[in-house]
Amino acid sequence: MINSSAFQGKKAAYYTLGCKLNFSETSTFGKLLQEMGVRTAEKGEQADICLINTCSVTEVADHKCRQAIHKMVRQHPGAFVVVTGCYAQLEAEAVAKIEGVDLVLGSDEKAQLIQFLSEKLDLRGEWREVRGERYDQRQGTPYYIKKTKDIKSFAPSCSRGNRTRYFLKVQDGCDYFCTYCTIPYARGFSRNPTIASLVEQAEKAAREGGKEIVLTGVNIGDFGKTTGEKFIDLVQALDRVEGISRYRISSLEPDLLSDELIAFCAESRAFMPHFHIPLQSGSDTVLKLMHRHYDAQLFADKIHRIKTLMPDAFIGVDVMVGCRGETPECFEETYTFLNDLDVTQLHVFPYSERPGTSALSIPYVVSDKDKKLRSKRLLELSDEKTEAFYRRHIGQEAEVLFEKATRGRAMHGFTRNYIRVELPAKDADPALDNQLVKVRLGDLTPDRQALRVCL
Repeated sequence: MINSSAFQGKKAAYYTLGCKLNFSETSTFGKLLQEMGVRTAEKGEQADICLINTCSVTEVADHKCRQAIHKMVRQHPGAFVVVTGCYAQLEAEAVAKIEGVDLVLGSDEKAQLIQFLSEKLDLRGEWREVRGERYDQRQGTPYYIKKTKDIKSFAPSCSRGNRTRYFLKVQDGCDYFCTYCTIPYARGFSRNPTIASLVEQAEKAAREGGKEIVLTGVNIGDFGKTTGEKFIDLVQALDRVEGISRYRISSLEPDLLSDELIAFCAESRAFMPHFHIPLQSGSDTVLKLMHRHYDAQLFADKIHRIKTLMPDAFIGVDVMVGCRGETPECFEETYTFLNDLDVTQLHVFPYSERPGTSALSIPYVVSDKDKKLRSKRLLELSDEKTEAFYRRHIGQEAEVLFEKATRGRAMHGFTRNYIRVELPAKDADPALDNQLVKVRLGDLTPDRQALRVCL
């Protein structure tokens, strides 16, 4: 039984690393704690509860997680510190040894965060036994959940936190086991809730005034493994929810991006002409070493199909550079492939060695220097493509969903096809927050990261 009195009047601080899914989950945790009487600590306030939601996609991410935990412990002395997320799942014992950490929850246990907190908050400093493991907070050893291979739980999440857009978690886990990736070990196999339950969450977001929802997950296109439903069925059902004007799909594997889905989005009422598709490499040699489920030609065909039906679609692409086996010739294949491809933006990630992955058996290793040089070239190519895409839309009318701005700063929003738009601080109006407004797109801002609103 949850002891709600243990939460009354307490303050919580949150820190999230990694993907949109993590941010969505943290926002949901915050909402649940708020319902129990916990408020978010203001800047400079001492929190009673600290929650760090971690990422482990790269070695750099692991390092940032450790830094974040140490920082939260220093900033909030005496707080009850909870660590969850992918790094907590993969390195539970290491996280548990960090001074100041009270509770480490793996992927299967974080759905019961409130229950675990309720059990622990009033019992700190006492001996107790949980699942056969004894520990004593006085000796500095917190309770942790050891990682399990059989992660089955699904923690629902539909929240916006401090953002205008809602993030709806439609799927979790992955069955792909790419050679460089630890996500299946961190989040388990693919699983999902029912379409009916997700429609209910979208309807609730609409009643709360939400106008845009981003569909999040680990491998969203794999939706249906648990319930026998299909992703296209989910998309069509969500499109019928009244009050939600916009949906965006956070990421879709190219082999799961069906022609049927592309065609539906082209005619959809609310699904935006905006796609994010992981490529990882434009070299078939490297794709095979990665154990990806497609080749470069399939990827190119998907891009061509999208652009045929939606010429102004924004297409973001994930690219990994410097992975094992990526010879200079393979990288040049990737560069040429992307240079010739009609995409809008590249999200470039340097390969990071992950313990336990089969990629470690691939003999060819790329130096850190070459990784940086390759990343730089692709990022420059990305800037060129994004700027060219933006320039094509200067002078056009577009519908923008504006987002809440900090007082005294410019206001930003996005068009249907994900062009970032800036409204100068002097013209920013709080009444525009979460409002869809027709504007004329002006020139690029000095940082070339947005288009100005023509007034």
